[in-house]
Amino acid sequence: MKLPRNAQIWFPGYVKSRWRDAFRRPPAGAGRVWVAIADHFEPYFAKPTDEIARQRMALWVRHWPEIAARHRDSAGNRPVYTFYYPQEEYRPEFLDMLAKMTRDGIGDVEVHIHHDGEGEQNFVERMSGFIETLHRRHGLLRKHQGRVVFGFIHGNWALDNSRPDGRWCGLNNEITLLRDLGCYADFTMPSGASPTQGRILNTIYWATDDPAKPRSYDRGVPVVPGKPGSGDLLMVPGPMCIRWTERMVPRLETGEIAAYDLPNAYRVKRWIDVAPRIGNDLFIKLYTHGTQERNSTPLLLRGALDDTYRLVAEQCRKRGYEYRFVSTWDMRLAIDRAVAGNPSASSVKS
Repeated sequence: MKLPRNAQIWFPGYVKSRWRDAFRRPPAGAGRVWVAIADHFEPYFAKPTDEIARQRMALWVRHWPEIAARHRDSAGNRPVYTFYYPQEEYRPEFLDMLAKMTRDGIGDVEVHIHHDGEGEQNFVERMSGFIETLHRRHGLLRKHQGRVVFGFIHGNWALDNSRPDGRWCGLNNEITLLRDLGCYADFTMPSGASPTQGRILNTIYWATDDPAKPRSYDRGVPVVPGKPGSGDLLMVPGPMCIRWTERMVPRLETGEIAAYDLPNAYRVKRWIDVAPRIGNDLFIKLYTHGTQERNSTPLLLRGALDDTYRLVAEQCRKRGYEYRFVSTWDMRLAIDRAVAGNPSASSVKS
């Protein structure tokens, strides 16, 4: 059997997670499944004209509310979609469109950035300026203990200078910088067959930075009930496993919703099977690149997002689980509640 590339990085962690899951009982009673979609939302992907970028935005503004209106989770709430918007693509009119969907209760906006070795000061200035603009000008993000906090996805997957060639980051202390800037959790992983993939799979954990070395997220302390833990950055990865049944050669499951890998019942079953779990709560972070036409057409016009929510609901009902379609911020709140063992309270308040 030939494993996907860079398996030497992630396969030991995968085996460890599957061994753990083999002895993990299903949630007692009504388990809860929390599902968030983190979109690497790039209107200017591949450097299009302004007109094409506007068309990409218009497609989401028109069709996402229609999709959200068709679905309810087991609490009766509409899905909340999280747009991770890139700092370098900032356009006020585009953020105003996303802010409108956020006010309507069907969207949320968090922080995404691409950078390539410009240095610590440049990174901090770009990030802090963007965070302030999102909050002050557009009414986005939220405050915790008097400061604005944000969820984060690293462009090109290169969190904490993790690429072997050092490209697309350059900061061995990036985890420390994110902590100091107010990052409430990182949602970059998994990156699959990329050499940036972390060694810890299917586990929510705290990473502590070693500012002198890259890839500090390769080590961490798992979050478990009754032990909130501590560290520099909370890591919330999506599902990662090997899929066997669809073809002769095994393929990786990374929770991506894309034209080349559309949702189906088997994939949803695998998401639930390997999802990070805290007590009776399971956490499924999915992702996509939703502005790329090759993805936006199936997502918005051909039913891929509809299928995602429908299939999750069907699988959860079959297992007797509650299911929640939430933003990544809501997922962080749910993680805190699961740790505290109190489904109606959280240590983090908006």
